[in-house]
This record gives sequence, structure tokens and C-alpha cells, in this order.
Amino acid sequence: MTTVRANGVDIGIESFGRVSDPLVLLAGGTTMLSWPDALCERVAAGGRRVVRYDLRDSGASVTLDPENPRYDLRDLAADAAALVGALGAGTAHLGGVGVGGMVAQVAALDHPAVFTALTLVSTRPVAPGPVDADLPDHDSAVLGAVFSRPLPDWTDRAAVAAFATESAAMMGDDPEQARETAARIWDRTPSNDPAVHQANQLAMVFSRLDCAPRWRERLGELTLPTLVIHGRADPFFPVGNGEALAAEIPTARLLILDDMGTALRPTASDRIAAAVLAL
Repeated sequence: MTTVRANGVDIGIESFGRVSDPLVLLAGGTTMLSWPDALCERVAAGGRRVVRYDLRDSGASVTLDPENPRYDLRDLAADAAALVGALGAGTAHLGGVGVGGMVAQVAALDHPAVFTALTLVSTRPVAPGPVDADLPDHDSAVLGAVFSRPLPDWTDRAAVAAFATESAAMMGDDPEQARETAARIWDRTPSNDPAVHQANQLAMVFSRLDCAPRWRERLGELTLPTLVIHGRADPFFPVGNGEALAAEIPTARLLILDDMGTALRPTASDRIAAAVLAL
């Protein structure tokens, strides 16, 4: 792992594979650990240079004030495009999970010369906030159960890992995977500030970003090969969101994983990697 200067900010990255291979750039949602190690390794073994990275105010990337970000969604899209150049590549296949998938959509629309393929995981075609009438919103019963519990002491590693473990089953995710990932995110958080830990664990900063203007109406402009991956058991962005993305991007292929909730599962790495490599 290291940091790279791109678009005027320091971005935390981790690389897999040969530098000479075509670049697959994976935006975190918000941290790079949204992309399982096994998946990154499998894609790299297929002849790709895989670089996963932390969005601003998460992980090893620049962290200033996650409760009052001074940048917007378009800045994060510009980060992705600039990072391709900073890594010495002219173009890249771009992937994004969750809120990182929103970054990826806008980056592909705003920087079409930079990105040659797109993978969108567990995301939707509109920004955080009120959802379009034709899209399924968060499962209120599930999220109510998750967040009706007292929040942990974000500076207590064990408490944060336990909170993630308890939440995982409700979200259709693997509890042990959630525990391990939460602990790794905690270890990588470069501050003892509870707000910074919470931002890293729950992607809270994204709800405070200016995401205007809308981009859903522009999805028909995308002509690059696109893979949309969604879990059928996802209660946060229910599967209809992935179906809408695949329907509105002319070149998209939809891969629905029946046993997946919100998070990518390492056990599905071979199947997902094969689909990514096929683009």
C-alpha cells in the first residue's frame, strides 16, 4: 500500500499484478477494502494490473473533515480520472462499489476518453437522498433494525468489529467477513477522532456531499462495456436499482448473485473475476 498524488490530493492505493498489464481501477465504497483481496488477486492473475483505492476522507487517502467535506461528487470523479494518469496508464477499466459506484458512473460520463470499461456493484443511478419513484428505496425495516441499536464507541476496535458483525446478518452479508473487514478498516484509519472512524466504517461523508447535477438521464450516453453486479438479498440498495442501471446503460450486462447482500463475498471471486475479465 502507498499513496499517490492525483488531482491535488493524496490517495491511498494498493496494487496487484504486473505494472505492464492493462489497468483495472477499483474505487472504494468508501474504503478500498470494499473490494475483497481474493477478487483483486483473481483479476490480477487474469492479466490485469489491479489498483484499489480509498475515496477522500477514508482509509489512507487525505482526511480533513468528513463532517464538512469541501469537495463534491464531481471532484471524486475527477480524482479517478487523474489517478489513471498518475499511475502511468492512459486508460482504465473502472469499478465502483456502493457510493464508489456512483463515483464510477459520473467519472465514465465526465471523462469518456479515460475509461474503457465499467463495473458497478451494489449501487444505484441516483445520489444519496430521496430516491426516484420507480426505484426501490432502502428496506426501512432492515435499516431500522440495524440503526436502532446504540452506535459503538468508534475508538474501540473490538466494539466496532462487534457492531459490524451484528449488522452483517441483517444486511445479507457474512458476519465473519464483516468483522474482519471492520477491524482492518479500523486499523487503517489515520486518526483517533470518532467522527473519522465513523466516516470510514459507515461512509457517512458521502451523505454530506453535493452530488448535483443528476446523472441518471445521461446513462444512455455510455457506450463502454459495462458489468452491473447486484445481490438479490441487498436491503440497502435493493436489486431493482441494479436492474434499472443495466436497463438504462445500453451496453450493460447484469449479473445478479442470489446469495449476496450488500457486500461482495470472497467466495464469489472466481465468478465475478471471470465476468470482469470478459469485458
